[in-house]
Amino acid sequence: MEEPAVVPVSRFAVICHPHPQAGGTLHNKVVHTLARTFQELGVPSLRFNFRGVGKSAGEFDNGNGETEDALAVIEWGRTRWPGARFWLAGFSFGAFVALKASARLTPERLITIALPVQRFEFAPLRPPSCPWLLIQGDQDEIVDARSVLAWAEQLSPMPDIVTLPGVGHFFHGRLQELKDAVIQHTRDQSATTH
Repeated sequence: MEEPAVVPVSRFAVICHPHPQAGGTLHNKVVHTLARTFQELGVPSLRFNFRGVGKSAGEFDNGNGETEDALAVIEWGRTRWPGARFWLAGFSFGAFVALKASARLTPERLITIALPVQRFEFAPLRPPSCPWLLIQGDQDEIVDARSVLAWAEQLSPMPDIVTLPGVGHFFHGRLQELKDAVIQHTRDQSATTH
């Protein structure tokens, strides 16, 4: 009997979901789209519920405990795939958590979607040193797109910014554009490092 070939994992992704108090879970469609996109890129992904969501213990902690949750999942991935680098991604509140976590453990790549710059304290956060993709719909009804772009444009280094015209916060009917933006950015980054 032949054993199936084990494909070594050189990188994995951790994806943070939107605000738990607004119904955000690991099953959110943007989070799920990111997981499928990473899978297509050959990068296994880890989706998880923040504390107090679903069957997770604990309670909402305004991004502090949730950052600890994300760091714990990254460490679990590092144990599961020793030597693998990691990507970090998040949507809305999850993007805030991903950015906070990136200051503690530097990812190979950071992807933030609909970063809620007006809803949380971003002043103490510094931009990561890794490639960073910021995706924002210009018709976002929850996160003010102009505020996100104004905030991002004053950073150094600046993230790579993709503004999706006509796209609202929840990407209704526009998930393919989100997927395409992530794939294009990943390919562009890979081309510049080779």
